[in-house]
Amino acid sequence: ILLPPSLLRETNNSIMLAKNKFAIWALTGPVAVTTVFFNLYILLMSLGNYKKNMRWTPSETIITALSVACGAHQLICYLWMTMDEVDRECHIDRLPYSIMLLVIFSLKFTIMWTTGFLTFYYSTKIVTTPNQCYTRIQETILKHVTLAVFLIPLCGLGTCMPMLVVLHPDNYTMDNQDCGVIIPETTPGKVYEGMYLILADVLPGVLMIKCCISISVHLTIHLRNMKASTNGAHGPKLGTQMRVIRMALSLVAVFLCFVVVDLYVNYQISVHHENAIVLTFFFASIYTSGCAMVLVYGKKTLWKALIRAYNEFLDEYPCLSCLKVPEKKAKPSSPPKINN
Repeated sequence: ILLPPSLLRETNNSIMLAKNKFAIWALTGPVAVTTVFFNLYILLMSLGNYKKNMRWTPSETIITALSVACGAHQLICYLWMTMDEVDRECHIDRLPYSIMLLVIFSLKFTIMWTTGFLTFYYSTKIVTTPNQCYTRIQETILKHVTLAVFLIPLCGLGTCMPMLVVLHPDNYTMDNQDCGVIIPETTPGKVYEGMYLILADVLPGVLMIKCCISISVHLTIHLRNMKASTNGAHGPKLGTQMRVIRMALSLVAVFLCFVVVDLYVNYQISVHHENAIVLTFFFASIYTSGCAMVLVYGKKTLWKALIRAYNEFLDEYPCLSCLKVPEKKAKPSSPPKINN
């Protein structure tokens, strides 16, 4: 039976989209496991530290909140992707899908702003400013870290609630449609989506870039001063401070890579009605996984505990001893003394 060229082309596109969706869903699985593992590790270590000291530092509070948001976002994302893959004919009512998407977008808002808040916190600890008014604002914010951590998810939920009214939970995407996708079809819906992207992606990105520039400028000045004070006899050493700087800059770099992809995918969905929402979930999974790994590396106590647990696991299998990671760096040889 010969099919018309247009129908044949649509059939091939539908099959290709189905294969791509399945491949993305399959690739998201290992990334989701990695994301949940690292964020659960951060959460358990933070709870253990709280039991030991009966308090959290501001950075631990923010990092714990970020790990909870990332873990919950990953689980709900993968649940939606799995349901969408299993229920290809959309027999389940659209409302549960739409509510899950609402929660996912709300958690994404929370993750973006919590990450921005974390980089802001580290910039206030690293960068000193002579502006007293700005310093007082920073101190006021940092005194209410716990309140801010609770307000960010509430703001995210409040920002996303209009989605169920303004946007349409209908299958307006192209062939091989997703179930309950909330997309704009009216002018108010498109305006709202633009505002959401500005609030959830652009503004926290601007905050992080500002903090990133402040940290980089401070680091350059600090290194120059240290080099001048030693007359170039040896390279400046920053120790723990350098570790925190690397973590903050890495968080911003990972965030910017994700924002570029997220904005592009949302443009394709809203303007061209392409079936690309699973792609943004896949990159969101990569982002939350990378973010968790950067946080583990940045917190020295978490990193040392993870390396120790990893080496203890390998001790059970002598044949894998070559994969062990040294827990302590070799001490560098002391520089020769220079007589002035």
